[in-house]
Order: sequence, then C-alpha cells, then structure tokens
Amino acid sequence: MGDTVVHLHKHTDPPADTATVTRLTVVPDPPAPAPVPLWVRSGRAVKRIATDERTTTTARAVARHTLYVAGGARIVARRTWDGRTAARYERYMRTAEAAGNMEAAAEWEERGQRYRDARHRRRMDLLHSPVDAAKGVLVGTGMGIGGLVALGVVLAIANKDLGDVVTPLMAVIEFIRLLITIVTVVWGPLVTIGPFLALLALWAVGRHQQAAPQWALPANVRSGEGEPVTPSIVVKALRDLGVPALARAIKEMGDAGASMLGPITIAGCGVEVDVTLPSGVSTIEVQNKRRKLAENLTRHEHEVFITIPQAARTVRLWVADSGALDEPIGPSPLAVDESLTADYAKGRAPWGQDLRGDAAALSLYQRHLLITGLSNQGKTAALRALALWLALDRTVEFRVADLKGAGDWAMYDGLATVLIQGPTDDHVIEATEMLEGGVTEMERRLTAPPGTTFPPLILLVDEAQVAFMCPLLDADKRPYGGSKATSRYFMAARKIHNQGRAVNVLLWQGTQDPTDQNLPKLVREGAHTRASLALGTESQARMALGDKAVDGGAAPNLLRPGLDKGTVVVASDGIAIPAGQASITVRTHYIDTDTATEIAKRAKALRDGVTTLHVIERGKEHDPLADIAAVLGTASRVLTADVLKRLSALNEDAYGRWTPGDLKRVLEDAGAEPYKSDGRMVVGRDRVARALANRDTDGSASADG
Repeated sequence: MGDTVVHLHKHTDPPADTATVTRLTVVPDPPAPAPVPLWVRSGRAVKRIATDERTTTTARAVARHTLYVAGGARIVARRTWDGRTAARYERYMRTAEAAGNMEAAAEWEERGQRYRDARHRRRMDLLHSPVDAAKGVLVGTGMGIGGLVALGVVLAIANKDLGDVVTPLMAVIEFIRLLITIVTVVWGPLVTIGPFLALLALWAVGRHQQAAPQWALPANVRSGEGEPVTPSIVVKALRDLGVPALARAIKEMGDAGASMLGPITIAGCGVEVDVTLPSGVSTIEVQNKRRKLAENLTRHEHEVFITIPQAARTVRLWVADSGALDEPIGPSPLAVDESLTADYAKGRAPWGQDLRGDAAALSLYQRHLLITGLSNQGKTAALRALALWLALDRTVEFRVADLKGAGDWAMYDGLATVLIQGPTDDHVIEATEMLEGGVTEMERRLTAPPGTTFPPLILLVDEAQVAFMCPLLDADKRPYGGSKATSRYFMAARKIHNQGRAVNVLLWQGTQDPTDQNLPKLVREGAHTRASLALGTESQARMALGDKAVDGGAAPNLLRPGLDKGTVVVASDGIAIPAGQASITVRTHYIDTDTATEIAKRAKALRDGVTTLHVIERGKEHDPLADIAAVLGTASRVLTADVLKRLSALNEDAYGRWTPGDLKRVLEDAGAEPYKSDGRMVVGRDRVARALANRDTDGSASADG
C-alpha cells in the first residue's frame, strides 16, 4: 500500500505518475522589499517640489522682479551718463560713419562740439556762482525784511497800534518755524522709506523696458505674444537677419543702431517704421528675408509686410499686433446703411480696410478691373461687393456673365440687362457675344458727335478663365477661346480695353489660378485696377499685379490660402496707396448672398424696371415688334437709344446695325410711333402692347375669314 499524498498547491501540469510522489513540496513566500532610505525619499520630494510648475513660476517671478530693479538701475545710469556727457553724440557719429553718411557724421560732430562748449561755460559759471549766490541771498533777505517792516508800518498806522509794525515779520518767522517742525516730523520716515521709493522707481523703469533675461520673463512675452515693437527689438531682428554686411554695420554702430530707424508709429492694428539701410546693403536682401525677419520680431510671416518707400536705400516695415489679422473687420457699409447711394463718376466703393485699419475705398470711374486668386478665396464676393455698390447708381447698366453658374449673381435678375449663368460651352458662346455686343455699343458711342455723354456700361465676366479655355469653333472656324488674334473672346476683350474707357464701356473680369493660357498677357495688362487674393507662386503674383507691384513688395503669394480669405493686394490709381508704394493690401468686407440680395433689391427700387435677358438668341427668326415689347419690360417708357441697345444685346445678328430710323419705321408701321418726353424720344410700353394686341386680333380675324 503506497503513501497518502496531500496536494497543497494546484499543479498546472498533471504529474506523470501520481504513485511515485512520496514527499511534500512547500513553496516559500517572496522576500519583502527592502525599505527605501530616508535620503532617497527626501531627494525625490525635493525634486518633485523643485520641478513643480507652481514652484518654477514663483521662482521665475521673484527673479524677474528682482532683475527689473537691476535693469532699471542700469538704464537710469545710462540715461544719466548720456545726459551728462557727449557719449550719445559720439555714438551717433560712429553710426553715421558706419552707414557711410559722412554728412550726418560731420553734423553730429558739430553738435557734440557745441555741447562741450556749452558744458565748459556752465562749469566756469560754477566758479563764480557761490559768491553770486551769497550776494543774492543777502540782498533778497534785506529786501524781504524791509518790505515786511514797511507793511508793518502801514498796518500800524491803519490800526493806530505801534505793535503792528513787527506783526508781518513775526508771521513769517512763525511760518518758517512751522515748516521746520513739519520737516522734523517727516524727515525720519522719509529717510526710512526713501530707499524703497527709489527701488520702486527703478523697478518701474526696468519693468517698462522688460529689463530681465528671457528665461525670467512671463510666458506670453517669451513666446512673443503681445511683445511691443521697440527700436532695440527691430535693430536686433535686422542684425540677426543673416545679411553679413548689415550685421557688420550694426556692430560697428555700437548700441546706437536704432539711428537707422525712423519714428515707430501706430498704424492701425500694428506699427510702422522706416529703416535706412547702411551702405552696401540693398533693399532686396531684406525683402528676401521676410520670414526670418518676422520670426526675429516674434511674429508670423503674414504679420510683417515689407515695402519700398521713395527714400533711397530704405525699407518700410509694417508689423501687426500678434493675432490682429485673424480678427474680422466688421460688416460692409452697404449692409448697415440702407440710405447709402453710389456715384460712378465721383464716388468710391467702400471695399474694406487697409492694414492700418483705415477705410479702403476704390474709385471705379473709367477703370477696367481684374480680380484673380486661387479657388475658394473670396474672389466672387470681392468682385460682387464692388458691383453691388455701383448698382446703387441708377445710371449704370450691367451685363453679367457668371461662367460658374452657382447662383452667386442670381440677385442681378431684374437688375442687369443680360444675365448668363452656367459653365458650359454654350454659356461661353453667350458671354462672347455679350462682349461683342459691348464692342458694337462702344463703336456706336465712338462715332457719336463730340461732347456726347454716355451712361456707364459694365460688362462683367466672372470665372473668365472658362472663356479663355473654351475649345469651340464658330461657323467660320474662329475659336471662341484662346489668346490669338482669331479668338473671338480675346479680341472682344482687347478692343474694349483699348478704347472702351473713353466712352464708359468697361470690362470687369474675375478669374482664378492665372496662367498664360487662361489669362493672356495682353488682357491682364489692359486692366487699370488689378487685385489679387492668395496665389501659389511669385510668377502668378506677377501675372496678377505686374512686375512693378511685385518688385515694390506686393506678395499675394504669401497670403495664407483659406486663412486670408477676402484679403486682396491691389495695384491701382483708384485707391489711396501710401507714397512710394506700388500696391496696398485690403481686407475686404464680406457680403453674404442673402445680404447681397437685399442690397440688389434696393438698387432695383431706384430704377424704372429692367428686363433681364437670360439667353442670347442666335440664328432664330425674329419678330421686331415682339422683341421691342420684350426689351421694354415693365417700364412705362424707355429711351429709344436704350431700346436699340437692348435689341442689340437680344439679337446681335438681327439688330446690331439698327439705327433710330429703323426703330422708328417699325414702330410707325405698327401704329406705336416714338414720342417726346421731357425733350427726349421714348418708346411707350402701352402703345407697343396695344399695337401687338391689334395685330394679333387682325391676324385672327383674317384667319377666320
């Protein structure tokens, strides 16, 4: 009989042969961990406390405010030294020499010499001043006592009391005694708290100048957020720009490099300063370092703009407040002022704000317009804002072709005489014929008698790149798109650019992502006002604005796609541009579609009624009287000249060469002849409608007969 086995632990693997197990196996408990020494626990606690955020923040604050006192003392000592010596004149003279401006160096040397001469005279005067001061004290005291005695005599005579002779003198003596008493009482505490007041004054100076190491400054200052732009910061940023000649020149100037700077002035949501570069440093070297300069100024690249003013060897820096350009600029005056009207000839469209925060208004008088940019950057909204303002001038006629067809211009139904909406080739054909109709109207105006005035006609094509890229050919094998002399759209645009502004026939185009194929050189250079939103490359920026503007600092390619929506760089003589600059950056007001529709309603209310043609008829049989009725719309009467224009837009082939005589003949034959109203020939809607009704009645009677 075998031994009895008692299992104290459950085995994970079954025993090979339970009969062979003859002894108990006891597994010992693991040893307890050794206690952590006290010095280790203390060290960990000290490390945890020392690295705690509250501890580091407190230590940084104590160090910062202590160092403010030391920094303030250094600044006050420097100011005192500069005020008592000719050190500042020496620095300015060295600065001018380092910049290669010998004329300025000679001027500072002369000023320094004048200061030394004046200081010498003051020191010589000090040798005689003690004697003069003693004489002055004696004379003043004698005259004072004499005056008080004389006053006492007058008082004694008036009061008939001889004792009043010394009353004024005793009053003064009592006042002096009171002052001495006050000084005696105050002197002790003043001596006690005086050093603390002095330290407080030094701390205030150091805090204002941020006179502490970078590591001790607050987190928002260390990160650059809200850091004020001071001369020392600008000079340091220029010194560290990576331009060797500039760095050497600033080093030779010593600590007076700020003499390169003009006054730092507040300019809108930022500051502006002119920098006169030392000899041997060109403006293009600074322009090409825009990103590094912005980072040296603790700003983002889009928050620093570099332009070239008229002064030679000078760059103008505009530095935005941190984050200011990401804030909205507010609604358009068109949206908030329902009484606002427009004046094509003398007015300016309220387009937005410049970087200074000032209102940016654009004159549209006799200026062809081109707006370009990447897709979805606000091009249509910027273009539409100008058109909505001008629509508030009832004399302006619009013919609009929206080759995107997304409804962005739908509010011009009933406002524009022609409205084309769609991206297809058929819509391009219609837009081309719209421009060719504008050419016909332009040529008619050019042949009018001298002195004739013409109402403005705006031919607006949005997404014009669709027209330039259209591959269709007409019946004569002429292409609608392209950039050759055979292209119908291209040649119509060129003709209007060449002669249209003289007779107020203007072409406005909006296009995206410009290239030589979708925006030919001759067309883009024919625009008087050129604006660009964010673009991808500098070559595109040159296409959009021209070489002069880009060489002068315009950089729409540095705008941030998606973040700088609605921000345009404008090159035009129709907007106020700071002297010496070739362009200006404008943050345009955004007008949404609903608001634009309301503004368009106000514009329609100013007019007698406009019939909008949505499709230009081509190659169809026409009925002159019915077409005349169609173009009259809801207006009770329309000028014969306007009727001719609308007929030409309706069917260029049929009515493009009509004269007032042709119109009169058709109407007289129908019994709806034109008549004079306020001295001008007009066509009456009621007469035409009656003639149409009579004609239809006669036709029906003839058919029945």
